[in-house]
Amino acid sequence: MSKEKKIPRFHLAFPVKELKDTLIFYRDVLGCETGRSSDKWIDFNFFGHQVVAHVSPDDAGKSAKNEVDGHEVPAKHFGVILEWDEWHKLVERLIEHNTEFVIAPYIRFEGEPGEQATMFFLDPSGNALEFKAFRDESQIFAV
Repeated sequence: MSKEKKIPRFHLAFPVKELKDTLIFYRDVLGCETGRSSDKWIDFNFFGHQVVAHVSPDDAGKSAKNEVDGHEVPAKHFGVILEWDEWHKLVERLIEHNTEFVIAPYIRFEGEPGEQATMFFLDPSGNALEFKAFRDESQIFAV
């Protein structure tokens, strides 16, 4: 009987313009639970990882873009790789909340190594998020 290796959780701190809309978006739209907070930051349980939104209006939402698969991808972004069905449920949830997509949900690299479902959208501070899923998780690092 083999024991599956547990993947370490990551911690990410990122800048936001203000906390009220950030709280509503991450808690109510994405479904993240909140943790500790102050008037300058909020901890979120971001799909099992700890992300912290820090008030820093001058730093929020700035990113260059790079062309990938015919789309302008924000160079600075973060997100998670979800199970295939969970990704589709999140797409539905985002649509229900009238989320504007930077790159609408689609299948990238279709029929090629690394085929994945992906989408990009912005939080209220303009920070880019990418959520993706693989039918075959062995393709995550495929070349």
